[in-house]
Amino acid sequence: MTEIPKDHPRYESLLAREKVAAGVKMGITSIQGLIAQGRGESFDYLLGERSTKSALYAERAAVAALILANNPVISVNGNVAALSPDKVVALADVTGAKLEVNLFHRTETRVHLIIEQLKANGAYEVLGKNPDAALELSHDRRLVESRGIYSADVVLVPLEDGDRCEKLVEMGKTVITIDLNPLSRTSKTATISIVDNLTRALDNMIKLGVELKKEKKEELVKLITTYDNKRALSEAISEIQEHLRAMAAEAEY
Repeated sequence: MTEIPKDHPRYESLLAREKVAAGVKMGITSIQGLIAQGRGESFDYLLGERSTKSALYAERAAVAALILANNPVISVNGNVAALSPDKVVALADVTGAKLEVNLFHRTETRVHLIIEQLKANGAYEVLGKNPDAALELSHDRRLVESRGIYSADVVLVPLEDGDRCEKLVEMGKTVITIDLNPLSRTSKTATISIVDNLTRALDNMIKLGVELKKEKKEELVKLITTYDNKRALSEAISEIQEHLRAMAAEAEY
């Protein structure tokens, strides 16, 4: 990767780009993942590149759902493996979730490389290599493991595509997404939609996991039952509007 000075004003953003580009060279990330990264980054500009109040609201409910789940699973694709392999492993550890590789542009080589990437960052077991069940989809995202995504009651699907999210919800699962676009089909379909940058969201959720594991079950249940996804998305859109108004006001001077 290109060495980026830490005092560069766009350090975090440029580092993320380098990681995804390196993931493509390593064979972990599909070339299409570069487009997805750029699209997400454009929405992060609109948010002000920060974890907003609505994002933290969703992240608390998401972590509570993962902790209380009987079989929580975190789905990992090429971008997640390139951007935050250590953080996704840490979140799985703190919440007791399984990790499963699930890819739209699936090859056995990519699955193997992502599993090795996660294990190099501390994962003990990663599912996805031997799918023995299928979702009702017409592409390779349908390929899942029966003891993983297929039987999960709570699934975290960061950087997701909408059709699989919709199918998982139809199966009765609690589906958590991390998606910077509050207008996407994924965000509108998911049970809990986190409108935040992947790395920031995972950092927040790891910290919340440590805190919430100390809470009584009743408090965790309350976080989930009082959560309103439509409210979270509405507030995310309002936060974008507020940020744009502030930027417009600055531009006048």
